[in-house]
Amino acid sequence: MKLFIDTANLDEIKEVNEMGLLNGVTTNPTLMAKVGVKGEKAVVGHYRKICEMVDGDISAEVTTVDFQSMIEEGQKLAAIHPNIVVKIPMIKDGVKAIKWLTDKGIRVNTTLVFSAGQAILAAKAGAVYVSPFIGRIDDTGWDGLELISQIANIYSVQHYTTQILAASIRNSNHIIQCAGLGAHVCTCPLEAILGLLKHPLTDIGLAKFMEDAKKSK
Repeated sequence: MKLFIDTANLDEIKEVNEMGLLNGVTTNPTLMAKVGVKGEKAVVGHYRKICEMVDGDISAEVTTVDFQSMIEEGQKLAAIHPNIVVKIPMIKDGVKAIKWLTDKGIRVNTTLVFSAGQAILAAKAGAVYVSPFIGRIDDTGWDGLELISQIANIYSVQHYTTQILAASIRNSNHIIQCAGLGAHVCTCPLEAILGLLKHPLTDIGLAKFMEDAKKSK
């Protein structure tokens, strides 16, 4: 399973990238605004910086919702760098845009996916990635991880090549469970990624080793 970081913060991207773990980055307008990146010129420049840092797919999201505007914006985003994957929302015009962009050789990540039916449409339209938002599903009282399992089964049976990019990850356990359920990618906040390192027995064991090492000197 590939590991992406869900952020526009360059320091966070650098931290995970230096661990040798990072396969890509996902962003959205909210994450850009969170780090103070506003305006088309600034956004384009920020994407370029990310692409220079990370050797992997970088998802860049459109900010429009009608077909013509999405394909125009998608082409501009794709022109920034070969690693850019255009994020298109799962709406009717979005499906049309996915098909159009894919036919032009532009890779697409379908975002805001909350059902297996939507995942089927994204795959049939040619999306490279489909992004189920499992944390937001959990917030409604449904099981986001069950959706990952359902999509993985459908894609396997139907031989779809679209990759499942599990999004809206809330904790480290989400990452572990998504890996077991067949997600091809998890995109996570820094805290969830670093949380995979933590275990109380590791801390206890290390403290004991360090104590014994001092005694042996």
